[in-house]
Amino acid sequence: MNRYNLNEDTKKEILTRLAARSPNDDLSAAGTAAEILEQIRTRGDEALFEYTKRFDGWDVSADNIRVTEDEIEEACAAVGERLMSIFAHAAANIRSYHENQVRKDWYVDRPAGSVLGQRITPLARAGVYVPGGKAAYPSTALMNMIPAKVAGVPRVVMTTPAGKDGKVSPYTLAAAKVAGVTEIYKIGGAQAIAALAYGTETVPKVDKITGPGNIFVAAAKKLVFGHVSIDSIAGPSEILVLADETADPRYVAADLLSQSEHDERASAILITDSEKLADAVESELERFIAMLPRTEIIQASVRDHGYIIIAPDMKAACEMADLIASEHVEIMTADPKATMADVHNAGAIFLGSWSCEPLGDYFAGPNHVLPTNGTAKFFSPLSVDDFIKKTSVICYTEDALRAVHDEIEEFAHCEQLDAHANAIHVRFENE
Repeated sequence: MNRYNLNEDTKKEILTRLAARSPNDDLSAAGTAAEILEQIRTRGDEALFEYTKRFDGWDVSADNIRVTEDEIEEACAAVGERLMSIFAHAAANIRSYHENQVRKDWYVDRPAGSVLGQRITPLARAGVYVPGGKAAYPSTALMNMIPAKVAGVPRVVMTTPAGKDGKVSPYTLAAAKVAGVTEIYKIGGAQAIAALAYGTETVPKVDKITGPGNIFVAAAKKLVFGHVSIDSIAGPSEILVLADETADPRYVAADLLSQSEHDERASAILITDSEKLADAVESELERFIAMLPRTEIIQASVRDHGYIIIAPDMKAACEMADLIASEHVEIMTADPKATMADVHNAGAIFLGSWSCEPLGDYFAGPNHVLPTNGTAKFFSPLSVDDFIKKTSVICYTEDALRAVHDEIEEFAHCEQLDAHANAIHVRFENE
């Protein structure tokens, strides 16, 4: 881990190094993604099949691109009753949490009989991208699909890459089944994003694409924004632990490494006002790294993007945490709720020693699709709101418009938009 005493110079250095992890600045990936998008936009399935064969190594066609019901049932059987039960328990928690986010239409009566309001309607089609290849992510399937279903989206489509044998991870398929989604296409990478954004002969165009992926997926999502909506540009995973001398260093070290194993570019940060805790955490990190699998990934993450920051006090620690605006923030202090009052920028906050980050990844219920790379300053976790549209409703009576028409016309004239003013004026020109 890189160790710093917090001051203005080290603050700038750390923030600069963390910003360099963002996928938003990878121009080479953007160029490759743009080429793939254009080919699939103009050539449809032909290009989609070519890229899938090239990158995923299996012979895809219109006949086998979609996962069959038999494949889903086989996957559920292969996963087994125990894990299916765990998926169902997690899904129930996720569904219950997101049901509290459901919005309702609202209307307000105004003077002279006018009515203003907001109408809530679900998107017609949502596309969920679930990564594959190196690992299976059934949790991502649950976290993306369930909010869409709770929002009332009538058609939820999943894409996920298949292996060289043309098969999708049974864990991913089983989770999709638990979430209530069975329209699944065996495609990944930027080519999957292109198919969802533009539509092909076999893959439907959707209204919104959610879900994380590699650098090419991130670049493709950024480029199709405007043709469709997207959730966010997901960067490498990250965790920040705020801890004082009361924290258990073994817990802190274990939680930091829970994110380091994701990716060489994942970031794990401890900010503390205790030199003693920092020393103890470093020792525990060394022990864990020696015994955990995925050693090379963890070592690279810790070496390049791991930080132990010694702050003069917890107020300064919280101020630094707000500048970093981490995806996951764990608070292990004597009074976590009091500490949280000074933390404003975080994708998700975990309070106390028993609220560790994997609880949020898999089971508690809040969404694990979270803002990364400092975007927690202005973005929120994936939610039911991502799968709805809000439509303004305006209903004025003749009397209500008469009462304000002079003001509206004058406002329009000040912008030199005379046709705007005229649309109001003609309704009262005989008065």
